[in-house]
Amino acid sequence: MKKILRNLVIGMAAFVVAFAMASPAFASKSYYYTNSSHNRVHVPTYQNTVPAGASAHCRDGSYSYSQHRRGTCSGHHGVASWL
Repeated sequence: MKKILRNLVIGMAAFVVAFAMASPAFASKSYYYTNSSHNRVHVPTYQNTVPAGASAHCRDGSYSYSQHRRGTCSGHHGVASWL
């Protein structure tokens, strides 16, 4: 029972994060991370069209701006296609 409850909580948290990231408010803000080459890179975003600078389309529908193939879309179910 604890395992089921834990998985439910994790699933709900993932849903809330995905919903927040898909909202227009999230898309209009600029969030970045520092990659392994110490470059500032935009976090994956959900867009209706291919955004400028995107390098991959992730399986969850987001676009990645990764500069290296390793780890690209790792939190987004992997790479659907390279751009």
